[in-house]
Amino acid sequence: MTDETSTMVDTSTLYIVPTPIGNLGDITQRALSILEHVGIIAAEDTRHTGRLLLHFGITTRLVSLHDHNEQYKANILIEKLISGQTIALVSDAGTPLISDPGYHLVSRCHQAGVKVVPLPGACAVITALSASGLPSDRFSFEGFLPTKSKGRRNKFTEIAQNPRTMIFYESPNRLLDALDDMLAVLGGERVVVLARELTKIFETIRGGPLSEIIDWIDEDTNRIRGEMVLLVAGHRAKKNDLPLEATNAVVLLVKELPLKKAAAIAAKLFCVKKNVLYRWGLNNLHQ
Repeated sequence: MTDETSTMVDTSTLYIVPTPIGNLGDITQRALSILEHVGIIAAEDTRHTGRLLLHFGITTRLVSLHDHNEQYKANILIEKLISGQTIALVSDAGTPLISDPGYHLVSRCHQAGVKVVPLPGACAVITALSASGLPSDRFSFEGFLPTKSKGRRNKFTEIAQNPRTMIFYESPNRLLDALDDMLAVLGGERVVVLARELTKIFETIRGGPLSEIIDWIDEDTNRIRGEMVLLVAGHRAKKNDLPLEATNAVVLLVKELPLKKAAAIAAKLFCVKKNVLYRWGLNNLHQ
């Protein structure tokens, strides 16, 4: 194993630097070194990152890069990188681009031939998955759930037969509504895990059948305060289950066609009974 401990940074390079999701002790020595030696730090919220830098005595110049200005700021930062400057990209917490800004900047770096160097580090998705007790060999990160009930139910219908562990972000004020929508679509026996306030004082990881988790929250709503990761066990196939491809096709087709027609087309494509697929649509799709 090679010991790479140099604190030097390369010119014309964008560094993607994860920051702690709670516990400041989780930042790496390499991340601190990069943040100290680059010319500019592009931050989602300069005030938030400023407090982090102050804690570690780092005085590197900060510029903002967030959802509302990223496409404009990306062009400016690319010019600086091409001219020889080094830039670190950070988000408020965790790894940039994972439901955080940065995609447009990184994509344009590749288009412009600018070197991009990623650092490993904190990420709520992986942290939650590693401790969830759910299968981790195959998983799907789905980002934030839709804000409205109809959108959430459509999403749960779409992923109902996905065999992978699925991971979502959700805000505390919408979590109970989201779980109720999940209950209506996936049923109370589906196993879920709530990972709350990871790496912080009130860290809580609780798993079990969905109906039991809802009851557990109802006993004390303080149990859903703070940052939340929601993990959902993948579908376990039963003998009479419809193929995932067939139900996914219906989900897509009903956006343009009546359910009966959508079911007939999907049934023909995937060699299943159209009446069975039609009944599935009546029971699971919320149009």
